[in-house]
Amino acid sequence: MNKISLAVVAMASSLAFTGVAHAAENNPFGLVYKGAIMENVKGKVNIHPVTYTLNGLKIAANVYTPAGYEATKKYPAVVVAHPNGGVKEQVAGLYAQRLAEKGYITIAADAAFQGASEGTPRNVDKPQFRTEDIHGMADYISAYPGVDANRIGALGICGGGGYTLNAAKSDKRFRAVATLSMFNSGQVRRNGYMNTQLDSIQARLKEASDARIKELAGEIGYSGNVDFDALTDESISKIPTDLYREGMIYYGQTHRHPNSTFRYTTSSLMDLMSWDATDHIELINVPLLMMAGEKADSLYMSEEAFEKATGTTDKELFLIPGATHIRTYFVPEYVDQAVAKLTEFYGKHLK
Repeated sequence: MNKISLAVVAMASSLAFTGVAHAAENNPFGLVYKGAIMENVKGKVNIHPVTYTLNGLKIAANVYTPAGYEATKKYPAVVVAHPNGGVKEQVAGLYAQRLAEKGYITIAADAAFQGASEGTPRNVDKPQFRTEDIHGMADYISAYPGVDANRIGALGICGGGGYTLNAAKSDKRFRAVATLSMFNSGQVRRNGYMNTQLDSIQARLKEASDARIKELAGEIGYSGNVDFDALTDESISKIPTDLYREGMIYYGQTHRHPNSTFRYTTSSLMDLMSWDATDHIELINVPLLMMAGEKADSLYMSEEAFEKATGTTDKELFLIPGATHIRTYFVPEYVDQAVAKLTEFYGKHLK
């Protein structure tokens, strides 16, 4: 085992908080991040599980309100889109809670067909649906008591970052747009991570097309299946990329949640592989902040999107020193830096 792999395995043990394997069961709201709200206390940041209907499906979400929240006052709001495979109780919830601590009303929702939200077959992962999820969060939060509908921002994390960019191209309710560790799902499903599957694009599109035919007969095929119970330190250490290696630790061990899964319907690839988060990105004409770990092997996706985002001159690519993609999700020093930057960014543009 090489030095990097040993360090990652050690991180899994040293950074896991006590009882993390059962965190979702122990927390009354199912939250699995460190420092999560355990109970609503008057005068402090509170969490409000809600549901609403989007295109005929019941969406499960959590709304966080700031300390001293009063429905008669007016607050800026931020919608937070979760990563691919993630749910609202993980990193999206962490950042939603931290922003609520800074005075924002925030919402983190499970994507349709995923998590606790409705939709069958399960784990459909299509760009148009994920984008609509973000529009739907804006619909709901803009009418929430106390929200100033003229001061709404967006934050997308990992895959949610790519979909947030897509939503912001047309949704002008968002006055400021931010991403963290942005993952361009279309590009990766098409080209492979770090462009490693360019020679198999047509074959994989054929598999997706065949999967759609089988779905018509009721046979649902899935890609990205991972048995978290079968993960071992040795198997994780052999994963060559930081994102996927550390992702297995985060999602499978330290921040595991029963609703979180890497799998998605194989037929979704028909839509994913023909889509790209950076197509027409010049339509974003509001302030844009893209944050990423300085050492993330996914950084190239934020850099590409940032360069193509020519519709706004008020943009910044903020690199978090020493951070990899997944470590921006939970390591305190990196989360603190990201939250401080977001506070500065939203404070300036959602006054």
